[in-house]
Amino acid sequence: MFRIRKIHDDTNVNKASLAQVQAILRTQFQALDEADIVKLPQQLKSPHKHRFRAILFVAEDARAQVLGFALVLHDPELHFCYLDFLSAARGGTGGGTGGALYQRVREESRSLEAKGLFFECLPDDPELSPDDKIRAQNVDPLVFHQRGVPLRYSGRAAARVARLKFYEHYGARPIANTAYETPLREGVTDPPYLVFDGLGGKAPLRRVYARSVVRAILERKYGKICPPEYIDKVINSFRDDPVQLRPPRYEPKAAAGPAQGAPVRARPIALIVNDKHSIHHVRERGYVQAPVRIDSIIKEIDATSLFEHLPARHFALDYIKAVHDKDYVDYLKNAYARVPEGKSVYPYVFPLRNHARVPEDLPLRAGYYCIDTFTPLNQNAYKAAIGAVDCALTGAECLLQGYTLAYALVRPPGHHAERDSFGGFCYFNSSAVAAHQLSHYGRVAVLDVDYHHGNGTQDIFYDRADVLTVSVHGHPRVSYPYFSGFDDEKGEGVGRGFNVNIPLPEGLDGEKFREALSKALARIRKFNPAYLVLALGLDTARGDPTSSFTLRAKDFQLNGRMIGGLRLPTLVVQEGGYRTRSLGVNARHFFLGLAEAEQPALLTRAAAHAKV
Repeated sequence: MFRIRKIHDDTNVNKASLAQVQAILRTQFQALDEADIVKLPQQLKSPHKHRFRAILFVAEDARAQVLGFALVLHDPELHFCYLDFLSAARGGTGGGTGGALYQRVREESRSLEAKGLFFECLPDDPELSPDDKIRAQNVDPLVFHQRGVPLRYSGRAAARVARLKFYEHYGARPIANTAYETPLREGVTDPPYLVFDGLGGKAPLRRVYARSVVRAILERKYGKICPPEYIDKVINSFRDDPVQLRPPRYEPKAAAGPAQGAPVRARPIALIVNDKHSIHHVRERGYVQAPVRIDSIIKEIDATSLFEHLPARHFALDYIKAVHDKDYVDYLKNAYARVPEGKSVYPYVFPLRNHARVPEDLPLRAGYYCIDTFTPLNQNAYKAAIGAVDCALTGAECLLQGYTLAYALVRPPGHHAERDSFGGFCYFNSSAVAAHQLSHYGRVAVLDVDYHHGNGTQDIFYDRADVLTVSVHGHPRVSYPYFSGFDDEKGEGVGRGFNVNIPLPEGLDGEKFREALSKALARIRKFNPAYLVLALGLDTARGDPTSSFTLRAKDFQLNGRMIGGLRLPTLVVQEGGYRTRSLGVNARHFFLGLAEAEQPALLTRAAAHAKV
């Protein structure tokens, strides 16, 4: 078993994976210049310097050993992707890693709205590859080279990885009738094909566009070894319009001409539901944080067929203690067992004047750790809160495994839980725990669109620059939690400028909310994170008993579309939302909008079921 993970930079645990990728490059591509291997981390961090945005995928086992990798170069202006390397580690048997990596590359290319995926492959034509033994190898493995100088020759690990017939299954075939295969010097055999994968699109590959792509590839990748006159010769040889692909050789039923390709499978949204949420039910008048909230959402979103239900993994308390104070976590763990079954403890004394002394009495100590008088502490609250964190961390793991969207549908919520305090129905900050875990793999933005300010998330990340926190919420002058969420709270220390609050007036409608959301998304784009954690509050809806905003179902769909436009791997964690009559409908519309922007292919399978 293995997982495929996208690497954006060389921070934290990525360094170990990058080192393993570089080791594979040295052993599998022995003719590759050492300078090209050393520059890999810089390629990931500085796309402008290297004139391509580099994206690295690694297939890892449970021990974080890299079994294979794929390096993709993306040109956001010409809208194409170039598969630079795809390889299994030496000594492995492949185990399907190469095929899985290629499919993941196709998914990523589609998500980037690339017009096509290009790569080079050694020839299977006797005229180009006269040695029968070498040509037989060329049919099977994907062997990379530098304009006719092989960088790698076969190997059992790659024998199942990337075959011309495998690519043909996806409609990816060599471009025909051009001089791309022209060797740089006399006597060189096995010059590379340029293969085009149309990613399932129906648009033909136009000559002018193909020439621009080829120029970009030859000048940026091979400019040091390809003289300008050689590049011009190759580019001018593209005369067909549309550009033709070689007729199929390994898939007789495939159509000739421009590639249509096997469509990229739309990966569903990973849905992880907190199955322990219902045990936390306080049957007291005015307590709106009820189990029926989750049931109403599930009923509506399941009708869309957008989601794949996944079980939650259980994680150690160390993950929670990475963002919450150890004494606070231990207090909640020990206190819940001391509260009699069926009873709840509410704080009624708040020792703010002497915060250094911890009261002995349990209700008094609740006031030491709590920020309000309406968040109960009981046996089931702790268990349900642990379950919510497990769901959020499982969702984060899904993103690392290649899902682009994951939804942790949980209660109790978490965004009001600070480092060492609970309140607002929140005990552990599930969004923050997941964001901290993802921060080991790249920068993270946390966007909170709940009606109430995410004071807990702000408190946890206030002095950090690797996690950007952005909150769009009701103004704290009139809205809970009242003491935080003002626009002058911008972070401190190295975190200065990485906390953004956008407080809004009462009675706001959907259009005005989108204006604020647009500002939030602009700040996130500037931050350029690897992952997005969305604290989804549906309490901005018209008629919600805890807010004054008036958003309708169509507004949530538009909001989802705007957020999906970030095109980031996104973990959605459920926060507030208490008008059960419209809660599920609003959630369904939000995810339809999110999928429409992030994974349009998902809507095809949802169209027959969605009640839009």
